[in-house]
Amino acid sequence: MNQPKRVEHQMTDKGYVPVYTTDVVDQPWDSYTPEDHAVWATLFERQRQILVGRASDEFLHQQQAMGMTPDQIPRFTDLNPVLKQATGWELIGVEGLLPELTFFEHLANRRFPVTWWIRKREQLDYLAEPDLFHDLFGHVPLLMNPVFADYMAAYGRGGVKAHAIGPEALVNLTRLYWYTVEFGLIRQPDGLRIYGSGIVSSKGESIHCLESASPNRIGFDLERIMRTRYRIDSFQKTYFVIDSYEQLMDATLPDFTPIYERLAAQESFPAGSVQGTDTVFQRGTGEGWPEGADA
Repeated sequence: MNQPKRVEHQMTDKGYVPVYTTDVVDQPWDSYTPEDHAVWATLFERQRQILVGRASDEFLHQQQAMGMTPDQIPRFTDLNPVLKQATGWELIGVEGLLPELTFFEHLANRRFPVTWWIRKREQLDYLAEPDLFHDLFGHVPLLMNPVFADYMAAYGRGGVKAHAIGPEALVNLTRLYWYTVEFGLIRQPDGLRIYGSGIVSSKGESIHCLESASPNRIGFDLERIMRTRYRIDSFQKTYFVIDSYEQLMDATLPDFTPIYERLAAQESFPAGSVQGTDTVFQRGTGEGWPEGADA
């Protein structure tokens, strides 16, 4: 078997430029170095400590149920039978960032792409793209939850449809993924907790999203989220809070086509804005918010 490629963003004078790949590869587990396993262990142990009392109970429970440990990088072939039995999903190895349609098609067929390579030690605190730690530690545990697993598959089907409709629909749908799957908060009886993978795999944002006075924390509203721009270069200015994973699943049930048509005639919201119709858990101070345009 040929060694899969490590496909990473390229740095130019205009910043990072995404590089895409479509290949599905076998996880080259035997090629991981002692340093790769050590990076996994460092990240795993650090995040598990930070996430106690911060991550959702379901995330922590399902991560443990999968059998992930800091001892070594997990083998996809060990995790897949557990995941398949729980919700019918499977992990597939990829070399890096996937084109949108390819990604949607995998999700629609209950295949979750996991980047095979892990970041370098000097990238512990920030990486411009998904790596094995972000994908495996951050995304995969909640695929053990049947409701969230169904939401992800429904999102994939919706993505295939939005791709056919056009770029504006894709923008709306991308915002939904960003503010739920990547950077979502959930309300538990004991307070707000994290479920978004972009947060649970980040030391700094795991603390910032719950404890900083800077960001807004606003109740989930489908169309509000689809109209809201976001930050790709800093902590989020706004986090949206769901009441349950069922709320996410229910949100995907309607046909989004009329929603896309309705939103096409409306302005988008800045990432840090608070609207009069919002359910506001916290109106952020805005301290430290970066200047410049939102994505």
